[in-house]
Amino acid sequence: MYTVHFLDGKDIVLSQLLRQLPKVGDDLRIKGRKGKVLEIIYNNEKSVNVNVHFEEKKKAPVVAVQFGKKKK
Repeated sequence: MYTVHFLDGKDIVLSQLLRQLPKVGDDLRIKGRKGKVLEIIYNNEKSVNVNVHFEEKKKAPVVAVQFGKKKK
């Protein structure tokens, strides 16, 4: 069992105990976000840091509000 820390830049996104380590280039889904494994760094025998690149979130376009006559 390995302690795996998934990192996005310098931020820890998720820490898990896993039996199998992800491979470089694997597609992941963490907290509803799609990502790819960029790099795996072994800290010691049981601790591993995995650098992940997440896809950018799509922002919804801002809808202009029309102000009309007030209803009575």
